[in-house]
Amino acid sequence: MKKIVVLGGGYGGVVTSKHLAKLFKKDKDVEITLIDKNPYHTLLTELHEVAANRTPEDSIKIELKKIFQGQKVDVVLDHIDNIDFASKKLVSEKNTYNYDYLVIGSGSKPTFFGIPGAEENALSFWSYEDAVRLKDQTRLMFSLAAKETDAVKRKKMLTFVVVGAGFTGVELIGEMAEYRDELCKEFFIDPSEVRLVVADMAPKILPILPDKLIQKATKRLNKMNVEIITSAKITGVNATSVVLGDKELDAHTIVWTAGVEGSDLIGTLDVQQQGRKRILTNDKLQSVDHEDVYVVGDNIFYIPEGEERPVPQMVENAEQSGPLIAHNIYADVKGKPKKSYKPGFHGTMVCIGSRYGVANVGLPNKMFMLSGFMAMASKHLINMYYLFTVAGFAKVWTYMMHEFFHVNNRRSFVGGHFAKRSPNFWLLPLRIFVGYKWLQEGLDKLPKILDNPSNIFLIPASPHASDAVSAASEASKAVTETVDAQTAASAVESASHAVTALPVPDFIKSMVNWFMDIFFYTSNGGYTDLASIFQFFMVFAEIAIGAMLIVGLFTAVSSAVTVGLGIMIWSSSMASTEMLWYMAAGVALIGGSGSAFGLDYYVLPWLKKQWKKLPFVRRWYLYTE
Repeated sequence: MKKIVVLGGGYGGVVTSKHLAKLFKKDKDVEITLIDKNPYHTLLTELHEVAANRTPEDSIKIELKKIFQGQKVDVVLDHIDNIDFASKKLVSEKNTYNYDYLVIGSGSKPTFFGIPGAEENALSFWSYEDAVRLKDQTRLMFSLAAKETDAVKRKKMLTFVVVGAGFTGVELIGEMAEYRDELCKEFFIDPSEVRLVVADMAPKILPILPDKLIQKATKRLNKMNVEIITSAKITGVNATSVVLGDKELDAHTIVWTAGVEGSDLIGTLDVQQQGRKRILTNDKLQSVDHEDVYVVGDNIFYIPEGEERPVPQMVENAEQSGPLIAHNIYADVKGKPKKSYKPGFHGTMVCIGSRYGVANVGLPNKMFMLSGFMAMASKHLINMYYLFTVAGFAKVWTYMMHEFFHVNNRRSFVGGHFAKRSPNFWLLPLRIFVGYKWLQEGLDKLPKILDNPSNIFLIPASPHASDAVSAASEASKAVTETVDAQTAASAVESASHAVTALPVPDFIKSMVNWFMDIFFYTSNGGYTDLASIFQFFMVFAEIAIGAMLIVGLFTAVSSAVTVGLGIMIWSSSMASTEMLWYMAAGVALIGGSGSAFGLDYYVLPWLKKQWKKLPFVRRWYLYTE
């Protein structure tokens, strides 16, 4: 039995484990274990959204056991204190774990560069708990300031300083600016009393971006009334102030985002390290000291060929190094050649609040500068792609709800247009009325098809006739031979409707005629047996849709079918202007109109529970939370 242990449930650990599970899916003699102290994977790039109350707290967490449900990965919750490389063991207070291959992805932690008081007095910002703590602290300061009459104390309470103007710091201060506006309104505080500061020792913010994007980011922060302090040597942090050069800035809330270093465990390991507690690796991402130990994500110190700097500590590095490590372990087990790490990064993005961002993205040899809507759109698309690879449709759906639909105060890059939610009970009269109209249509037609199944009146006359009127006349003659005059009149009536129907583009007409020639028309202009079956289906579909809408059962499906039938009838040149009303109403009813005073209120939760019990559903995340 080969034992592979992945230490750390961050981006690198999760991606590596996913690929290992895929590669060793059929190998019963391979055991994969992921160890982390937390039961969840944290989306560290989205911490600022929780800290500034844009999204719910649980939006940045994904349960590890859900990520690996139905897969060949055993998730173990434990805190590893030491690694014995000689005996190939990981040691914790309560257990020991043996390994044949080890992947170290224990991540990073904030570094304070030895600045006096920084670690003791500043709020760190590198975990889920940090984000929640900052949100609570911010709200507390506004609450206390609203009751404070001393102007000096009040000013300190309403001053917030973020140390570090890199991606994390700028994203955080941008979100805090939007949160400020919400809290000012809630606690009746003038926004001009609130001071937001982002400070850095570097001469400019976001230094790895092109100057053009830095200028745009600076302009956006200024517009949000954020004070930017650069080239400021930070010499100390006190309980209620931060020392910037020869100035002391009073603030009750100081957040540290100025840099990271390897986790505490990394610093204790007997392996070669460079940079800030990063493990030195070869081109296969193996520790240079132990060939059975691989390093992923932030813990890697490796300078690719032709580069001068080590791979950056960013999510894309974890996403690219993870699959390579999985391949190399698989190759070693199977006796195949390993691959060298040749990362090709696709740029960087930073959002400044919920509605604006800047991005320098593209291919390694061709980058494009984006700002505003396009930058935010690219960031969301990349986030959703990552979430899909990790937790499939379920997490992408949750992400879309949090980012686009269930948002407050228009805090989305698409504004509040998709977030305008009305209670579904307002749709009850429309739902019942549309259901009644479909039911009436179906019940009116039912006697006709039961009396004479060969009487085709829901399919247009064959185009082989010279025109619609002559086709109707031929239909009348044919039908008169077998049925009464009333049935023949129905055929004539159908032809007249075709003349007054909504216009249809010629290319759609030709496609519909091609389809009907194959399935519904005979060579002499008559109808096939399939046409009769189709007509039966249409009538019973109208009755079923009407009944389901009235009782509120599977209303989303019924409403979508309403729109689909409307499009189908229109494309066959048989839709009157009334059909436009059906389709518009169908669109309005799709969004859960049966959850109020309908059977969907009872049936859908039960079905959802049963659906999630199916193994393939859990395996492919085909559900919503």
